[in-house]
Amino acid sequence: MKQIEVQVMQQTYVLACPPGQEAKLLEAVARVDNAMTRIRDAGKVRARERIAVLAALNLAFELDASSTTAPAATDMSSAESQAIQERVQQLLERLDTALQE
Repeated sequence: MKQIEVQVMQQTYVLACPPGQEAKLLEAVARVDNAMTRIRDAGKVRARERIAVLAALNLAFELDASSTTAPAATDMSSAESQAIQERVQQLLERLDTALQE
């Protein structure tokens, strides 16, 4: 297995990659980095772990939406993306509250 060094939000990670899958892995890294950077730049969340969870939830939602609807549905408007982020934030707050109890 090949090792590839990548950066996500200016932090370096070394990832294992099956031979011939480098481009696909780098595309995935770019999507994660972009998702995390958008959340960080929105200014509401600063903790890297929370940013990662929000990005993962957003990407999972997009993946689920694309598998159940037409491919064009993944091109969300800014308002739709913001609504999803707000909903995910609400869910994280509920999760934080539940974990504190």
